[in-house]
Amino acid sequence: MLRLGFILHLFIGSTLAGSAVIAALVIGQDTLAPILIAAALGFAAAIPVTWIVTKKLYEDA
Repeated sequence: MLRLGFILHLFIGSTLAGSAVIAALVIGQDTLAPILIAAALGFAAAIPVTWIVTKKLYEDA
């Protein structure tokens, strides 16, 4: 389960981090600090999402 979680976190984390960066750019935050903060928050927000997705995948198997 842990291996699948790491693989899923790569995809889910980069997707949420990218979405957060785009959201930061849309609201006008175009300097380095807000972009890095948005990317880090998106990547950190992917941890519970990954856990839920991995758990659901193992429950269905």
